Order: sequence, then C-alpha cells, then structure tokens
Amino acid sequence: MTTTTEAPPPASADAPEARARGTRKRLVPYWLLLPGILWLVVFFAAPLVYQASTSVQTGSLEEGFEVTWHFAAYWDALGAYWPQFLRSVGYAATATVLCLVLGYPLAYLIAFKAGRWRNVVMVLVIAPFFTSFLIRTLAWKTILADGGPVVGVLNSLHVLDVTSWLGLTEGQRVLATPLAVVCGLTYNFLPFMVLPLYTSLERIDPRLHEAAGDLYARPVTTFRRVTFPLSMPGVVAGTLLTFIPAAGDYINAELLGSTDQKMIGNVIQSQFLRVLDYPTAAALSFILMAAILAMVTLYIRKSGTEDLV
Repeated sequence: MTTTTEAPPPASADAPEARARGTRKRLVPYWLLLPGILWLVVFFAAPLVYQASTSVQTGSLEEGFEVTWHFAAYWDALGAYWPQFLRSVGYAATATVLCLVLGYPLAYLIAFKAGRWRNVVMVLVIAPFFTSFLIRTLAWKTILADGGPVVGVLNSLHVLDVTSWLGLTEGQRVLATPLAVVCGLTYNFLPFMVLPLYTSLERIDPRLHEAAGDLYARPVTTFRRVTFPLSMPGVVAGTLLTFIPAAGDYINAELLGSTDQKMIGNVIQSQFLRVLDYPTAAALSFILMAAILAMVTLYIRKSGTEDLV
C-alpha cells in the first residue's frame, strides 16, 4: 500500500507585504511617542546630565571649570545654605495649606452650587493666568504697600500687632516680611489647587449625597465620610502642583521679601547669574530636587494614593 504526500501550498505573494503592514502598525505608537521623547531628551535629560557634571567640577570662570568629581560641593552647599532650604519648605508648606483651605470651598462651590454660573466662576479662577507671573507679584507689592488701604485696615484692627508678635510681620508694615512672601505664593499658586480639586469633586455622583441624606447623615458627616475621601486624588494632585513650584520659587521672595526672607531659589539664581559659582548652584539644584522628590514620595505613600506615583 502506497501513501502519497501532498506538497505544501505555495506561499502567498501577499504574505511579506502583510507582515510589513503589521510591523508598521505595531510601530505607530512608538512613532507617535518620538516627538515627546525627543523633547524630554533635549530639554530635560541632557540639561540634567550637564548640571550633574557641573556640580562635581572645580575651578573658576577665569581659569575654567574641570570635572574633578568634587562631591564635597554638595555637603558644602547644604552646610552653607540650609536656612534657605528650611525657609523654602516652610513657606511652600504654609502657602500650600492656605491654598487648600481657600481653594476647597471654592472648588466645592463651583462643582455643586454654581449652577449656570459655573463657567463664569471657572473663567475668574483661570483669568490670572492671562497675566504675567511677574506682573501679578508686582501688583501685590502695590497692594501691601506701607501707605496702602490694606495695611491701614490691618493697623486699625490691630491685626499687625498680633502678626508682629508671631514673627510674620515687622512693626506696622507687611512688605519685606514672611507674611508678604506667603501671601504672594498663595495667590499665585491658588489656581493650581482649585482646578484639580474641582475636577475631582465634579466627578462625584450627586446621588451619593442623596443616599447619605436618606440615611440621616448630617451635612458635616456626609462631607467627612463621602465627599472628602472621594476628593482625595484632587487634594493630593493640588497640593503637589502647589508645593513643588512654590518650594523653588524666587520671584515672590525677591519682590515681596527682604534679605531675611530669601528662599533657596534666590540663592540658586544668585549663584548662577551673579556669583558665577556654577558648581555650587548646580549642587543646590540637585539637593532641592532630591529633597522635593523624597518629600513628595513620602507624602503620596502616606496619603494612600500610590497610583499617582
């Protein structure tokens, strides 16, 4: 008995072309990511590597700088400017808390109570972005001027006596004090807190509030057990968007403060542009970045929103 074997069918001529089309289709997402990757490489990764090499250099502007792996520059910079680091963290944390206290009721109002005025209020929140950051800060310099109405009202109410006793102001003036710097930071970064809070609150189903009311929950209990826990992603995002840029800010301390209120951003700016001590400036930048990254990571872990990491 003989068996016959059939020859395999000839390969289709369209098979290589089909494989090529499949390969191109798989590569489409990577091609779409290419512009963003190039942007990050050119404007983030490359400057980061350059600053890392600068931080371990020694020399001077006249003689030139050379990479000598002088890691002691980090310790020297931290030892010389640790008060400015602590001041920056304190000012940024205070401004963040104030932005949360002021921004949460505003975001709640927009999300649940504004009704047909919601878009108008949102425009009012975003409107400061249409003005330069520098001009907004200069406006606060005028608002808090010694002869202005704000300081006059605070003096008549004896508020400045209390803030002076707390060390927030000096005598009967507000400018060139910690209070002025914190006020500027709070105003400039308040929209960064309101917008994430509004986005998070707007996603909450109103029927959850109705269900809590049906279960005889008081409004305070409803807020504490329903609204605030569900808005935690917005709280975390808003605090991060406020604290991170506020910690590295130098405009508010430069225009609204004095030499006693200088933040680490002012030191870095001065080392880069005035003193021309590039290794120290680069070391301070990396220390600030590492400190903020550590604090932000710890905060996210403690807040229970690891999915945001």
